[in-house]
Amino acid sequence: MRASLALLKRDLLLTFRNPGLIVNPLLFYLLVVTLVPLGVGANQQILQDIAPGIIWLAALLATLLALDSLFRNDLHDGSLEQLALSPTPFAMLTGIKILVHWLITGLPLILLSPLFATLFSLSADATGVLAITLLLGTPVLSAVGAIGAALTVSIRNSGALLALIVLPLYVPILIFAAGAVSAAQAGLPVTGQLYFLAALLVLSVTLAPIATSAALKINL
Repeated sequence: MRASLALLKRDLLLTFRNPGLIVNPLLFYLLVVTLVPLGVGANQQILQDIAPGIIWLAALLATLLALDSLFRNDLHDGSLEQLALSPTPFAMLTGIKILVHWLITGLPLILLSPLFATLFSLSADATGVLAITLLLGTPVLSAVGAIGAALTVSIRNSGALLALIVLPLYVPILIFAAGAVSAAQAGLPVTGQLYFLAALLVLSVTLAPIATSAALKINL
């Protein structure tokens, strides 16, 4: 546990020393979410109809933007080998790195979700469901994306390949999360979509660190 906490502290410190890792995905998300209403117009009904898909698509792309550097710097400076050789289970350490990625990409989106819902004139119920779907879905985006980042960590300019690997796996999350917000906006039940997202969260948190550590060992 001490090794995991030390790695968490180290990665957060390195992230805050390079604020672009936090600012770039968040700025991209803000630009997409704020520019779409300007382009579509002030029609409230249209904004409400497209809001779930636009907000979640922006979250998906913002998460993908920060994935390429998840393990690359550690591979280049040799610290990834030290983590793999340490007595602490490698899957646990990769899980900590996935957690750090979620803290710098997913958590800010959850905190800003009420603002985004206001821009699209979403109801109070839809705003609450949006925050819940982001809370359940963004960790899945980080966990699944980490597998793709581990597979492509040793490839130069792997951004396009990483997107090709990860984006098809993101489709179910996008469909059920956006569908839940749309259903809440229409006054329909959303329990099924939320249960599906919760199941994906449990599976990804359980299995993604193991698959990520195995992919990293292949590259090492």
